Amino acid sequence: MGRTARRLPTHKRVHAFFTRWRDTGLLTGLHDRMRAAVRTAEGRDPEPTAAIIDSQSVKAAASVHSSTRGWDGAKNINGRKRHLVVDTLGLLLMILVTPADAGDRATAADMLPALKAKYRLLKGIWADSGYTGDLVTWAKARLALVVEIVKRTDDLSGFRVVPRRWVAERTFGWLMHSRRLARDYETRADSAQAVILWSMTMVMSRRLARHRRAPRITSRPGAAAAA
Repeated sequence: MGRTARRLPTHKRVHAFFTRWRDTGLLTGLHDRMRAAVRTAEGRDPEPTAAIIDSQSVKAAASVHSSTRGWDGAKNINGRKRHLVVDTLGLLLMILVTPADAGDRATAADMLPALKAKYRLLKGIWADSGYTGDLVTWAKARLALVVEIVKRTDDLSGFRVVPRRWVAERTFGWLMHSRRLARDYETRADSAQAVILWSMTMVMSRRLARHRRAPRITSRPGAAAAA
């Protein structure tokens, strides 16, 4: 155990690699290449034409400065909000971490121009009722993006799978498998975004491994001939 511990890099060295990958774009590049590989393996075009946008508020640890956290009155959460845009497979296209009191429509208006510039084939986005209003007409006029609001039916009670919106909810569920993301511990918002990217690279690497796994032999060689 002691020899293994001595072979591991120090905390400072690990953090240096983390910040370098975060600041130079190496992490984003790795993540995007893996997403293209997963989409190709699933029989999809590497670049998406449709997406889903949603947000999730999470509690922030004491290490998160008050200037980068806020109070989400709807969820009764003091922390940060993760704004995600995912493709129809639930793979991450864009992430922005803000204080929890940031409005969904205002944040989406900041994200969509960069999203459209990066994914030029993108034509439509599904969203919940928190994105209604001027955002819909603005996105269509300025970005040629159709934002379709998928509303929950009022007569439904309890948990129900809402068409299209469940894809983003599943992605949030994937992220919750990473214990580091159970709440926001990062001092900087861009570090919080980097941890989410790392979590999604693990999700995608497992999916790619399943695609590349050799087919399992279900019977002994020669069994069929003997039968």
